[in-house]
Amino acid sequence: MRDPAPLRRVLLVSPHFPPVNAPDAQRARLNLPYFREFGWEPVVLAVDPRQVPGRHDTPPASALPSDVTVHRCGALPAGLTRFAGLGSLGPRAWLHLRGAGAHLLHRERFDLVFFSTTQFLVFTLGAGWKKKFGVPFVIDVQDPWRTDYYERPGAPPPPGGWKYRFARWQAGRFEEPAFRPAAGFVSVSESYLGQLRARYPWFSDKPSVVIPFGGSEADFAGVQGDPAIAPAFSPEPGCAHLVSVGAVGSIMSGALQALFAALRAFRDEQPALAARLRLHFIGTSYAPSAQAMPTVKPIAESHGVGDLVSEQPARIGYPESLKTMLAADALLLLGSDDPGYTPSRIAPYFLADRPVLAFVPAGSAAEARLAELDFARIVSLPAAANMRQARDFFSALAADPARLQTGPRNTPFFNAQFTARAGTRRLCEFFDQSLAAQTDAHDW
Repeated sequence: MRDPAPLRRVLLVSPHFPPVNAPDAQRARLNLPYFREFGWEPVVLAVDPRQVPGRHDTPPASALPSDVTVHRCGALPAGLTRFAGLGSLGPRAWLHLRGAGAHLLHRERFDLVFFSTTQFLVFTLGAGWKKKFGVPFVIDVQDPWRTDYYERPGAPPPPGGWKYRFARWQAGRFEEPAFRPAAGFVSVSESYLGQLRARYPWFSDKPSVVIPFGGSEADFAGVQGDPAIAPAFSPEPGCAHLVSVGAVGSIMSGALQALFAALRAFRDEQPALAARLRLHFIGTSYAPSAQAMPTVKPIAESHGVGDLVSEQPARIGYPESLKTMLAADALLLLGSDDPGYTPSRIAPYFLADRPVLAFVPAGSAAEARLAELDFARIVSLPAAANMRQARDFFSALAADPARLQTGPRNTPFFNAQFTARAGTRRLCEFFDQSLAAQTDAHDW
């Protein structure tokens, strides 16, 4: 009997890795338990969590296999660099990651480097490592590095003043030399890959694949049976609780305006039923707890429904967020004004098995995903023509949450595309494809 083929080895670069609670570590964290099943041995390179301010938590045991090696490196102190506008982790940890990665690539055999982060400056390490050690790399495009979103008609003013202008210059200067040597590209959105094809003629020759963020049934099972983990809101008896878990940025202002306009119209029509509704927005800010400010509640108040809305800007832990979803009577999903954006919470919301009300732009990537999964009540924006759907949802939820249906649910499609295991299988197949394309190019 033949011995099984040796596992290929991937160095997974994820600066914001647990116990840091950051959304750009989601793919790395969810995929980690399944890499070996599909022929790859993962080794993680991350930043020491003591160098990363913000929320830290302990993920469910199912999320982090104890036998996966995680190497940690340092970073410049945030207080030392913030005055220069370099407080984000990418610039602070760039030199440390470069040194730690070079040490690993020199000392050990790796077949591939996989960058999975939104700390874009870290992508620039790939070209140097490839030149020095001959190891190809793949980039995970979770968000666009270079974007014209704030230059589009009707867009809000860009945040950050000169910091935004510096980040835009940096993206224009470094994106192409960082991306061009890559062996392939993974993305959560076809729109992001399309932007790169339109920008760079060479990009069409690169292997690329869309793999959405997944969800883990094991994580939900783990928190459901743990009485030590509490939801982030206290259900009020006799009320129906509609919950949004996750950051709500300025690019979701269109969805918020439509939501609260619909809620105000529903209250005007059925004030007694509307009085039973409670909308909870939890973890709305990416800022550290002391700096997190309400951004949702003021919009609700401007529509005259602020008394029905509560907001907790500070981020909550991953296990707590899952428990919060399970405690909700229904879940609220807000799309971005950027049509290419696909909310990372789609898969967890599906697994929570609660009715979902979604406000997303018509024709957007989010609308397409939700339509395929067929589990949410979709209000397409602009919502003037279909606001009735939102009011009907509010009415059914307030009247009897237990009788509100979750929808037909395309479970076979979810299992094939959105589970953590399925996503890892597709990612490993893409790793194999990217390496084969590199070999073919060298042979030619």
